[in-house]
Amino acid sequence: MTHDTLTSTDQTVLPNVSGVSLDTFLSQEGTEGIRFDFTDGCRVFCPPGPQWRVCLRDIETETILFEHHFTGGLVQSSRRSWVRFGLDVWRDDHLVFTHVCDLRGQEVFIDMSLGALGDHLAWIGQADRFRRQHGCLLTCRLKTPLAELLRDAYPDIRIYTPGDIDERSYYAAYKVCVFYNDDQGLFQPVDYRLAGLSSTAAYILGLEPDAVRPRLPPSKIERPIADPYVCIATQASGQSKYWNNPEGWRTVVSFLRGLGFRVICIDQKSLHGQGLVWNHIPYGAEDQTGDRPLAERVWWLRHSAFFIGLSSGLSWLAWAAECQVVMISGFTQPFNEFYTPWRVINRNVCNGCSNDVRHQFDPSDYFWCPRHKDTPRQFECTKAITSSLVISTIRRLMYEKDIPTRGIEDPLINTLGQ
Repeated sequence: MTHDTLTSTDQTVLPNVSGVSLDTFLSQEGTEGIRFDFTDGCRVFCPPGPQWRVCLRDIETETILFEHHFTGGLVQSSRRSWVRFGLDVWRDDHLVFTHVCDLRGQEVFIDMSLGALGDHLAWIGQADRFRRQHGCLLTCRLKTPLAELLRDAYPDIRIYTPGDIDERSYYAAYKVCVFYNDDQGLFQPVDYRLAGLSSTAAYILGLEPDAVRPRLPPSKIERPIADPYVCIATQASGQSKYWNNPEGWRTVVSFLRGLGFRVICIDQKSLHGQGLVWNHIPYGAEDQTGDRPLAERVWWLRHSAFFIGLSSGLSWLAWAAECQVVMISGFTQPFNEFYTPWRVINRNVCNGCSNDVRHQFDPSDYFWCPRHKDTPRQFECTKAITSSLVISTIRRLMYEKDIPTRGIEDPLINTLGQ
């Protein structure tokens, strides 16, 4: 996950600064020279001169959020997530302008471009729910690889990349991200550690939390290879997300090959790490890594018997491709990701630090382990996940989904239901 670091502030009031045209950069025009919009909260500009009074309200909860007397300038709410704002403006004690936020038919912008692969896939469905609920004309900004993958699957959303030039003027704009240090809940109403990745976006956009599997464009009908295969992804952005059992992947790959499956690694990188710790593609896995289009990885996943991965973006991509996912994770709690009945976690050791509000994740620390760093217990959450536990989960998946073996018969798969 890529996160945004912030320090929460109160409502801001900025004076009219010489050389800065505060009266034109807001997209909506009111009376008496007032301008406003709902970009990163509610913003209201009043021309300098008379005595103004501005009141910002939450219409749904009937709460006054802010009221201020001043002689002109810009007022911006501290709340930056979705609020159905009402704004009232008085000039010399006379009410001269009132407006209630209504997105129907309006140009609206959602920026999720700071997110990583899994973030985008967790959030795009929430953005589409938001569009349908409000009837707005939605534009989303995504990282380029995700924009290329999702653009055709969401024809009702204009999808831009950070490099695109966007000259539209937006009535409202929101940032969907995972925010650190948002102690007052101004950018995300529920702490990301308590919400999980998908629900974080729902809360920011004022939606009830509900996991939405993202849509993907169609893939080629023919298989990448004729033989039966399983896709795996073993790399992650930090060591805490890896399966840190040194025998784990080698044993599981050997088990799968014994059942007659080819094992295809679809990570972006075949080698990743930092300092003295480097993680290699597992022995026995076939290398399909590299900077390839995400659509190619979707093609491999759609024809795969199942997928084995970590709390990382390719697990989200496998879920989006409707591939059965075996997820190996002790770093996160299960609610942090999508639901899979084949999640592997060991509750007998330290686990779930990423979703513990007592710990603030530090993305700059590749070896982040808040409870046991630099001790023999570092990364025990996945060290203690044995290859036998993962293999028993694979056996259960194969039995429940009636996936046949192609090599050595495994009697334990056939007796699971007895």
